[in-house]
Parts: sequence; C-alpha cells; structure tokens
Amino acid sequence: MTMIENNNALAGKLPKRPYPELKKLEPLVGKWKIKGDDGLEAVSHYEWMEGGFFLIHYFDLKQGDEHHKGVEYIGFDENTQTLRSRLMEINGGNFSYTYQLEGDTLWYWFGDKGSGNYSKSKFSPDFNSYEGKWQWPNTDGSTGGYSYKATRIK
Repeated sequence: MTMIENNNALAGKLPKRPYPELKKLEPLVGKWKIKGDDGLEAVSHYEWMEGGFFLIHYFDLKQGDEHHKGVEYIGFDENTQTLRSRLMEINGGNFSYTYQLEGDTLWYWFGDKGSGNYSKSKFSPDFNSYEGKWQWPNTDGSTGGYSYKATRIK
C-alpha cells in the first residue's frame, strides 16, 4: 500500500467534519521536550490546523552529528483508512508515516502500518509524558534503534 497523495476524487464530496479517527491523536497536541540515547535532544510541537482535518507537527531534533528539522502534516487517508502523514525536512527529506494511538500506546511507522521501522511508546497515566523506542532492521539482519522519553512543556 502507498499513501494517497491527494483526495482529488472527493472534490465536491469532501466530508463536512474531520474523521473521528484523527481526534485520537489529541493527546499529542502541545509542546514536548525529548531526550534519548546517543545524546538525542529534540523539541516537538503539535497543533490542529484550522478546521481540524489535519494535525501539524513541527520538530527540531539533534542526535550525534544528525540534525532533523521540519514539519509534518497528519490526516486521515481515505485510501488506507489509517492516519497518514507527509513529513518534510530542511535537508530535502520527504517521507510518509502512519500513526496509531490506542489507549496509552502510540505506534509511529515509517511508511505503512506494520513496517519494521517504527516507534512504539507508552504515555504516562496523565498523558504528560511518554517513553519508548525507535527500532529498524539493519542490513546485516540485526536491529538498530534508540530509546527516548518525551515530557510535555507547559
């Protein structure tokens, strides 16, 4: 499966209200400070686009010699019936991700749901922090990744 690039086929038939599935991401709304393995430090900010059909995610992440900064637009993909995003970075990266939040567990897959490159995290009972791990398959068959913890900035 691939992410639908647009919903042109729905022109004139767009939904009147945002898809309820998207509202499940409400706990992410706000600003977050993230720290993790290998000197990971990041600031992340989620906010609703006017109308509520998209969640906008701004991020600025540094880890070792890497710097990732950009914006991500998250919406409901009618084609896959999942919460899909388009992430664009200052270095030219243009990626798609799939989100799923069930209870206190957040899944964030690089590409399609079920991908071997993903983040899984758990929220605290008050939803003011979450911690988890990114993992991905390495070419040698081993698993790469790092752990992190995010804390809401009030």
